[in-house]
Amino acid sequence: MPYKVTLKKNEEKRILQGEAWVYANECAKIEAVGESRNGDIASVYSFDGRFIGKGYINHLSKILVRIFIRNEKQTADAEFFEEKIAFADAYRKKLGYDNCYRAVFGEADDLPGLVVDKYGDLLSIQILTLGMEQNRELILDALEKHFRPRGIYERSDAEVRRREGLELKTGFARGEFDPVTVIEENGIKLIADLKNGQKTGYFLDQKENRFALRRYCRDSEVLDCFCNAGGFALNAAAGGAKSVIAADISAKALADVKRAAELNGFENTVQTECGDVFELLRGYRAEDRRFDVIVLDPPAFCKSASDVKNALKGYRDINIQAMKLVRSGGFLVSASCTHFVTFPMFEQMLAEAAASSGRRVKICEMKTQAPDHAAALGSGESSYLKFFVLNIV
Repeated sequence: MPYKVTLKKNEEKRILQGEAWVYANECAKIEAVGESRNGDIASVYSFDGRFIGKGYINHLSKILVRIFIRNEKQTADAEFFEEKIAFADAYRKKLGYDNCYRAVFGEADDLPGLVVDKYGDLLSIQILTLGMEQNRELILDALEKHFRPRGIYERSDAEVRRREGLELKTGFARGEFDPVTVIEENGIKLIADLKNGQKTGYFLDQKENRFALRRYCRDSEVLDCFCNAGGFALNAAAGGAKSVIAADISAKALADVKRAAELNGFENTVQTECGDVFELLRGYRAEDRRFDVIVLDPPAFCKSASDVKNALKGYRDINIQAMKLVRSGGFLVSASCTHFVTFPMFEQMLAEAAASSGRRVKICEMKTQAPDHAAALGSGESSYLKFFVLNIV
């Protein structure tokens, strides 16, 4: 037990309700027991001496300890990682996931700072915390033992690593292979680029939401904004859309959309348009062009709580533009992937956008991230995705 951390009075309540993070300002005392180093295991106790949990300590981070062991006798050895990864994957298999899915989702799977995504017979991983970084080889061994992948690519390039005192890192973790691969989602072939794609190669968290889009698209003209690899656009085509425009600022992403459209036989339905989406929407407005369905799935507009006000302004502006472009009786799909903007905030923003656009709006569906991204109850940080389907009257 290299570290013993004692919390201030009543600070354990949040952790006992499911939160995994212990902040430095919540601690009454931090004791090093024997030889110790940053990144070692710390046992956390309540002010009155009750065991709360164990986790890796990081003195460089505002999050001093990330708890992931609730049994005082359990240790984080090779067997522990093998069991945790197998248990996490068994949950996904039970839900029917097979070809592509998130196999490990950090704190929600009691592996804080570790993300593992499966793309066919390849794995893509992110290691975002000091504790997981120090166990990198044990984790890779456990992944190879359980999945038997053709290869593993590392995308530990998120800026949060710097707050852990870690450098950004990408590259082949195990094996060498073509990092561009074809995956299957909702019966559709898509391109995942583990080296250059967004996040770990593709946004897996919207798979059920992309499938839900199909019911709104039959015989419709659809505009998919911020389309990335084209998941929404291709599902719209599969749902019987008359025409689909996939719009994004990335020419590389649009090349992947075109390739996927050809693989699925949608090349005559799905077209691409490269440009800044804000400018494209203004251009459509100037042309008096209308669509039956518009999808807004932008990247996160804020990276911290201090950015929320500006983020909501950005969301409001783009939703106003989109609402004005939807034909009466059509649909707007609007999403946000930042946990700093909550469901109530996002819904209020949509109401304000509707008022400003002069349109009457009904909520058809409200959804969140796919079940392979299940959030730990009590941990708001892992519940992040808002997805609304709106009927524009």
